[in-house]
Order: sequence, then structure tokens, then C-alpha cells
Amino acid sequence: MRRISLVATTLAAVLALTAGVGRATADGSGDPTAVKEDGGKWVDKSGTPTFHIGKDGKVDWYTFSGFRRYNADCIVCHGPDGAGSTYAPALIDSLKSLTYSQFVETVVNGKKSVNTASDLVMPAFGTNPNVMCYLDDIFIYLRARSDGALGRGRPQAHEDMSKAAKAAEDSCMGPS
Repeated sequence: MRRISLVATTLAAVLALTAGVGRATADGSGDPTAVKEDGGKWVDKSGTPTFHIGKDGKVDWYTFSGFRRYNADCIVCHGPDGAGSTYAPALIDSLKSLTYSQFVETVVNGKKSVNTASDLVMPAFGTNPNVMCYLDDIFIYLRARSDGALGRGRPQAHEDMSKAAKAAEDSCMGPS
């Protein structure tokens, strides 16, 4: 029961974000330069979640977490490293034009595109805490891949999980 309540709370927060409350939106092809950090999470000049990669190649925690979460839930359809598959698009290409809000809307509610040439269906993940609790992480990872700032495969080094990230995870998923 607690998990359902947490998922509902998370979904409400995400829907508020997609309505433009609390965070500006910028398209994935916009300038992803990290300008502000809060509790280990970076945002660009528009307030959109973004990646931070040090000169030594070490990625921020959220980029690394996004890699892990992508490989747990998204790889099945969208292929390794967001590069696409025979039946789902390359998300590293999609993020060149999708806004953060469009990304969230698609993940939360799913998408269906049926015509005479194809029958494409993205399931809704709005009630899946394994996706919803880490939605920004997945976006951040795919944004880094889309921008070309992060290569294929597991990032070699990453920052440690911040206290803020741990608190957010515990709030959404329940304490481990």
C-alpha cells in the first residue's frame, strides 16, 4: 500500500512538472551545459536536468544512475545505450528534439502511433516506481548520450550517491 501511495505522489509531482510548475523546459538539443548543482543533481541554464562529466571522465551520480535504470527497464525495447532497435526508436536521436516535458509525458502516459506502415506502442510507465522514481536519472543519461558527451557502455567512474539522492530514493521507493 505504501508503494502505491509513493508512486501516486511521484506521479503527481511529475505531472506538475510537465504542466510547467517548478521547472523550465528546454529541448534535448538545447545547450546541456551544467550551470547549477543541488545535492549532486545538475541543471542547465533553463533548469532542465542535465549531466556533469568531469575532465577526468567521471560522471555525476544521476548520469550513472540513469545508465543503470535505463539498462534495467528501457534497453529491452530501445536497445543498448539508447541506440534503438528494430522496433523502438533510438532515444539518443529522439532527445535531439524532444523537450523534457515531452519525454516525461511519453514515459508516464505511453504513446501509440499506428498507421498503414507501422504499429508502434510505447507502454505507460506512470505507475512503475522503478522508472518513475528515476525518471530524471534516465533523462540525464540519455541526454548525455544524445549530446555525444558520453560514449557507449558503462561509465568508467562516477560520483558517489549524494545524501539528497538517497533521501529522494528512500522517499519514493521506501528505505532499503
